[in-house]
Amino acid sequence: MTDVLVHVGANVRRLRAAAGLSQAALAETSGLSRRLIVAVEAGDANISLANLDRLAGVLGVDFGAIVRDPGQAGNQRVDQLGWRGAHPGSRAAFLGAAPARQAAELWIWSLGPGDRYNALPDADGWREMLYVTEGTLTVETGGGNQVVPAGDFLIFDSAQSYSYVNAGEIVVRFVRNVVS
Repeated sequence: MTDVLVHVGANVRRLRAAAGLSQAALAETSGLSRRLIVAVEAGDANISLANLDRLAGVLGVDFGAIVRDPGQAGNQRVDQLGWRGAHPGSRAAFLGAAPARQAAELWIWSLGPGDRYNALPDADGWREMLYVTEGTLTVETGGGNQVVPAGDFLIFDSAQSYSYVNAGEIVVRFVRNVVS
C-alpha cells in the first residue's frame, strides 16, 4: 500500500490540464488558494481529504481518480494510504470505490489511543456507514457523541462536521463506507 499523496500531484495536474483550467482558475473554482494548488501539484502539500473531495468535484471526477496510481484504470481496487494520525497505529486506507448514485467508497481505519480525526462536512446527501471491529470508537457530531463498541455499527449523515475519537487504551479498528 502506498501513500495517497504520492499520486495526487500528478493526477491533479493531469486532470486540471485536461479540463483546460489554469492553477489560478482551479483555485478560484474550488475555493482553495493558488499556493495550495501549486504545492499539491509539486507534491509538497499535505492536503486534507475534504479538500481532495473539493478538487475532484471541480474537476468532474470521483475521489478515486484523484488518489489512485495514474497508471491504474478504475477504482475497484485503489488500496492507498489516505491519512496518518499522531499515534503510529492511526491510519486510514482508501481501499476502493463502486458506482452509486454519485459514489461509494470503502475504507479501513485504525486510531491509536488518544488520537482523533476531525472531518469537514461532506456535501448534502453523503452518509457514513461505520463498523467497528476492535476497540471502541466515539463519533462526535453536532448532535452529540455516539460510542460504538467492537461488533456494532453506526450510520450517520456526514454533511456536518464530525470527528472520530479513540478515548480508549487500545487501537480502534473500523471499516468505513462513504456513500452518496
